[in-house]
Amino acid sequence: MYKPLPKQLRLGFSDIHDIGLFAKEGIAQGTNLGMTHLKLGSQIIRTPLGGFINHHEDANCVKAELRFTNEEDSELKFAYKKWNLITLRNIKEGEELTLKYTFYKV
Repeated sequence: MYKPLPKQLRLGFSDIHDIGLFAKEGIAQGTNLGMTHLKLGSQIIRTPLGGFINHHEDANCVKAELRFTNEEDSELKFAYKKWNLITLRNIKEGEELTLKYTFYKV
């Protein structure tokens, strides 16, 4: 069954802006919570995880960029990027997860 968010997260009303992502349980530093964005060609696609995380100058998460290429097969070449959400410190139950935005102006 499709789950748009990791099991540790829920949506909730944010003091930062409208709706945000919140921890349903404690989450350890360095946890990879999954893909937030995908870049195919010049288009950036936001996942549900990336769509609800709010900006904060002192963010508790970061986007880790992963690049995928296939240059060995001359018949099938592809290149794309994806970004995963990684916790920078331990997150407490009920705490909002935040990022320092890099794709959008605040």
